[in-house]
Amino acid sequence: MLDVTGALAVWTGTGEELIGADVGCGDDGRVAVLGSVTPDGDVLDATGCVVTPGLVNAHHHLLQTAFRTLPGTRGVPMAQWLPTMAAAYAEVGVDAELAHAAASAGLAEALLCGVTTVADHHLTWPALSDDGVGIATATATAARELGARVAFVRGSARDDPGTAAASAAAIAQALVPHGGVTDDGVLQVAVGPAGVHSDPADTFRLLGEVAAAHGLRRRTQANEQVDVVIAAERHGRRPLELLDEWGWLAPDVTLAHLCGVTDAEIARLAAAGVTATHAPGCDLPMGWGVAPMAALADAGVPVGLGTSGGGSNDAGHLLADARLALQVAPLAGRSVSAREVLGWATRGSADGLGRADLGRLAVGARADLVCWDVGGVADAGVADPVAGLLWAAPGRRPRHVVVGGRVVVRDGVLVSRPEADVVAGLRALLTTRRSR
Repeated sequence: MLDVTGALAVWTGTGEELIGADVGCGDDGRVAVLGSVTPDGDVLDATGCVVTPGLVNAHHHLLQTAFRTLPGTRGVPMAQWLPTMAAAYAEVGVDAELAHAAASAGLAEALLCGVTTVADHHLTWPALSDDGVGIATATATAARELGARVAFVRGSARDDPGTAAASAAAIAQALVPHGGVTDDGVLQVAVGPAGVHSDPADTFRLLGEVAAAHGLRRRTQANEQVDVVIAAERHGRRPLELLDEWGWLAPDVTLAHLCGVTDAEIARLAAAGVTATHAPGCDLPMGWGVAPMAALADAGVPVGLGTSGGGSNDAGHLLADARLALQVAPLAGRSVSAREVLGWATRGSADGLGRADLGRLAVGARADLVCWDVGGVADAGVADPVAGLLWAAPGRRPRHVVVGGRVVVRDGVLVSRPEADVVAGLRALLTTRRSR
């Protein structure tokens, strides 16, 4: 067992805040006790900390960790951004080795920022000799090595529909049981076209059939600037109209971005039972605007939070993006509270993955938690330490991170692998390939 003791407060993500509470983690990797524990195993000192559930990054592109701040990708339309990124991928070569190195860096960054689960929407596929199982396996291996959880989304961006579907089926069969999640909850598989701007109805249909056959979640992107334009030009429709016609507005579907959705579209999303993912750290620099997430939440749409990839955001710091979401919300509707946005970054994101075992601290849930030190100068004068997690110190890093009852970050340091080794591995690989 692991007992987390001495916290100032435990914010559970379920509407409770326990002052001076402890968290007991069972040998099964789940929360066993919330309240007062008598330590009888390993003890993790959380003195001076606010404890929260592990953050859940509901929308990331881990491959892009290797392609941050590239020339020609800042302040440009998406129609220009896409080919610039594609050229960078082609120069380096996307394969399992690169996927492992990029995922290792992205997941290490995530853990060091308090993110315990990452949904990785992988959209870039070379000519496949193994149906893409190697790339998916490499990403899963990186997660297990570091102690993170990953939801690997077999995406598609202009792939042949039949090839994408066969690959998704092969990945699901190789990596997860029916239902899409391993017994230990470390690995999940889902499917997701990039959006109506890149993929035809056949891709959505065939990937939907794979999802139904294997019990997988479905995810896609909607109302990015480019897909609004292309949906109108090609189909005379709005993106959400197409997704509805193609059977992709349903309770097992999560939609990322959703900038500029109308009141009528919000009602349609709520009626369909979809979940939404807010990605302001991508949407704002890409010029797409501020998605009306408060209105979606008020309509009954579960809202999660994601960073999107390093090609548009450059950072996988979900707490920093939660702070951004808090600050820009009044530009698209009502103000939101820090606790509401923390809920998006934990329980809301987990619900979008269909994972009631994540994103909350409750007896029986996975013992994923973060100890945030609130005793430093950045928190001096803060009256509400839970709200202060967002309002103060935007670059905040946690003291400790626990995944499945196992300490993966202790005193700000990765436990399983030196951070410097992760950085050196990716840098060396990129240097070698770019010099060919």
